[in-house]
Amino acid sequence: MLSPGADLALSLLGGFRILVDAAISELENRGFADVRPVHDFAMRAIAAGGDSASELGRRLSISKQSAARTIAVLEERGYVERVPDPGDARRKRLQVTALGNEVMQTGEKIFEGLRENWARTLGETEFERFERDLRTLVGAQPVRFDTPGWMARDGEPGTPRRSS
Repeated sequence: MLSPGADLALSLLGGFRILVDAAISELENRGFADVRPVHDFAMRAIAAGGDSASELGRRLSISKQSAARTIAVLEERGYVERVPDPGDARRKRLQVTALGNEVMQTGEKIFEGLRENWARTLGETEFERFERDLRTLVGAQPVRFDTPGWMARDGEPGTPRRSS
């Protein structure tokens, strides 16, 4: 038997996993069989300005090499592209494509549906209280782009391991 604190952490992680697995499954049903959770993190980081392998690596707390591999997969699948940098003709920057935006928007709609299912299970009032209480505990924006790197790190506690 785990301690109540460990049970809480595992329950929160379990809820995350259930929602993400259901969303990935539904994305597959809608024709996006090749999308993984890290792809969403990467596309959102790119859309927010992580427009190179180095910058994406920093934002995700992963190595430049891992970022480059992720970018290659996203390019191959048509979710991101390299475009000329308007400020530097020698440089190409990453940009999320229309297909990549469609995947992110479809995922958001799927998560809305999953949220509605959970709200029906608990009751809307009870679920809204749960969400409000959770935001009080974890903050308004609990997930950062660097979550994939944070989950895989093996350095000092509280310090993401980075290599370039």
